[in-house]
Amino acid sequence: MKLRLKHCIAALILLAAINLTPATVHAQTGSGGLEDEDPDAPTNVPFDGGVSLLVAAGVAYGIKKKHDAKKSTTQE
Repeated sequence: MKLRLKHCIAALILLAAINLTPATVHAQTGSGGLEDEDPDAPTNVPFDGGVSLLVAAGVAYGIKKKHDAKKSTTQE
């Protein structure tokens, strides 16, 4: 039980660190007008909160799978 609590706390700390870390995203360059941009330049795409939700879902899924595996080994 204590080990599970430690894993949950570690996962929450990791999620907090990821969500609180500021990310610099440059979606537009200069004045934002299309006439100033080079047509061969790569397009910058910002990441939004969806990435954080996917990471949180992955962590929750991993914890559930680990819990289920532990539960099935103790029942056998």
